[in-house]
Amino acid sequence: MMDSKVKRIGVLTSGGDAPGMNAAVRAVVRAAVGRGVECVGIRRGWNGLINSDFIQMDAASVSHIIDKGGTVLYTARSREFMHEEGRAQALTTCKLLGLDGIVAIGGDGTFRGALALSRQAAAQGEQLRVVGIPATIDNDIGCSHYTIGFDTACNTAVECIDKLRDTMQSHERCSVVEVMGRHAGYLALYVGIAVGATAVLIPERDVDFEKDVVERIRESRLAGNTHFMIVVAEGAGSAVEIGKRIQETVGIDPRVTVLGHIQRGGSPTARDRETASRMGYAAVKALAEGRMNCIVGTNEGHLVEIPIEKALNMTKHLQMERYEVLEAMHNQVPLKCGPIQ
Repeated sequence: MMDSKVKRIGVLTSGGDAPGMNAAVRAVVRAAVGRGVECVGIRRGWNGLINSDFIQMDAASVSHIIDKGGTVLYTARSREFMHEEGRAQALTTCKLLGLDGIVAIGGDGTFRGALALSRQAAAQGEQLRVVGIPATIDNDIGCSHYTIGFDTACNTAVECIDKLRDTMQSHERCSVVEVMGRHAGYLALYVGIAVGATAVLIPERDVDFEKDVVERIRESRLAGNTHFMIVVAEGAGSAVEIGKRIQETVGIDPRVTVLGHIQRGGSPTARDRETASRMGYAAVKALAEGRMNCIVGTNEGHLVEIPIEKALNMTKHLQMERYEVLEAMHNQVPLKCGPIQ
């Protein structure tokens, strides 16, 4: 019979980094120590298990990292881990370290890897508990309403665009700004509303260039504006191509800015620090209480545990009422009023 008591766990970050990952690592380590459970930091994602790249962690080792961007454990994507032979090596490392469980912080790819590792262990007659924590600036994890890093990325993009607007207004120009988000438009839409964008292009909505961009610019011109801001989600098309079409169709010379990986950096916001801390604590609690192969996500602000297999099949739909808000906020041509009688 397998020993149900958790004595030692590992924690890793995998895939793209997100602000707040360090806060989650800190919470996992301190929650574990508080329960008398040893914690090992696995460096460079799943590669760390394959290559035996790890460090012993305690409460002191995670001091002063809650406000840091990036991840102190580093992160990477592992092709080798995708194959059974690579996972076999990872399981050998788990056995040598005496790991009873792993907290994996990342996105869908991270969770697929965690589930595959746990299943392979079970096939060998062993038990390895895994719990996932969703962290990605794209906010595109189907099982969780919110993912660590999204709020910080939104604030970073808004700050950049606000500064960009200052110079664009001075020159009466059109700005086309591409934000990240992979195949989802959460980041673009939230940012677009926050900066008062002229138009926002997202992959969840078919783009009608004439209606969604050209007409918006013309209406904004008629309303007296001399500067226009177009926000493009990377999954909706190339900002460079959008800029070229605007120049050809409207006759203005746009300036294109691709914000890129700057959106992944920076000190995490209060929301990301708090959410990451709650998730990290909940993940350790789940392992300590004997639960396994689940993801700690959010639902209407509350933490929930979802089986990984179920979670990976869940989809999340962008709330299109936010697009309605964007349209309602758009500058319209002023109504011509007659004299007051």
